[in-house]
Amino acid sequence: MVDRLLQLKAQLDEVLTNAFNNSPVFADQLTSAFQSAVNSRSNKPAELVAKYIDAKLRSSKGVGEGELEADLDRALVLFGYIQGKDVFEAFYKKDLAKRLLLGRSASMDAEKLMISKLKAGCGGNFTANIEGMFRDMDVASETMELFQRHYNRVKRASQQQDGSTDDAPASMSSVASGIDVQVTVLTQAHWPTQAMLELNLPTELVHWQTMFKDFYSKHYSSYRQLVWQHSMSTAMLRANFPKGAKELSVSLLQALVLLLFNDADELSYEAIKEQLGVKNERELQRTLLSLSVGKVRVLTKIPKGPDVKLTDVFSYNSAFSNPLLRIKVNNIQLKETHEENAKTNAEVVQERQHAIDAAIVRVMKMRKTLAHKLLVQEVITQLRFQLTNADLKRRIDNLIEREFLERSSADSQVYNYLA
Repeated sequence: MVDRLLQLKAQLDEVLTNAFNNSPVFADQLTSAFQSAVNSRSNKPAELVAKYIDAKLRSSKGVGEGELEADLDRALVLFGYIQGKDVFEAFYKKDLAKRLLLGRSASMDAEKLMISKLKAGCGGNFTANIEGMFRDMDVASETMELFQRHYNRVKRASQQQDGSTDDAPASMSSVASGIDVQVTVLTQAHWPTQAMLELNLPTELVHWQTMFKDFYSKHYSSYRQLVWQHSMSTAMLRANFPKGAKELSVSLLQALVLLLFNDADELSYEAIKEQLGVKNERELQRTLLSLSVGKVRVLTKIPKGPDVKLTDVFSYNSAFSNPLLRIKVNNIQLKETHEENAKTNAEVVQERQHAIDAAIVRVMKMRKTLAHKLLVQEVITQLRFQLTNADLKRRIDNLIEREFLERSSADSQVYNYLA
């Protein structure tokens, strides 16, 4: 859809230039008509433009900087016609989070170029949280450097005290098993909400978690609370197969499933679920499908089939082979894109309600008393999205119920602010 809209825009611009000699009157009418057409599907265009930019920033390898910037500029022209820019922001942040945390971004320079363009077009308030995401990544890198130095000091002290690494504390033992941990600490307010995934972690990872938590509480404010987001965690596993050793790039849940097969050649679905402590069965099913039915089949599912059932059994695939040394195991989508998008749209609706409430309170706190019509006019100028009278009336009624406002006893169309 985005490509076709861009083609249509280019054709209309050509008509405007060649047939109407860039007439200002016709240009205004054309802009109004095009904007009306683009926004006829409510929030969908904002979502699709965000996805279009995500695709460009993920697959820009082999594309020249000039060509990529031109693609981004064309997308931003379409973005300028979108009325629900908060919807675009929500989807853009969700995709950006995946690019940053999962290493899917093709170029950090291109990412920062895009942010600068959004900031130039929409102002610093629009990009504040997005810029905060980049700052978090920089700070997280510095934090890991401090943690590594702290860990090395603790390790040396332990070796000097005991005279041998064999007697080192349990928190040191994970080094001997070749585990390298990278923790990214993020500011919750800057990032999109992620679903919590409860897992039973291996002892080695629990040791690392404890060490990092102790380090973080000593070096940073005690008011900061660490919440582990397993759903966005990744791992690199070294796997030995009869036909050669491989490095598997997997999600944390994929990694934990595969580690179970170090001690067993065959496990039932229920056994895997119980050992990992996974409550989200949909996520577990998606993970098992990716490992046994997807392109990289390091496990074998019995019986074969496109779905995971409670009676299925999984086994180590000794016949696995692949010409690559490092292999990315992608998760399979279980038709959840619609659900994810619906969730993001619901979050946007919630954020809009908060924004409307805040705008109304700001105006009324300053004016103290204001007629309904004037309140509508002032609130609309403070918001980044279209607002219907019905939406505004519902929020005003809600604020009256919560005793932020009251209707004037002399005129029901006039509101008073309650301090």
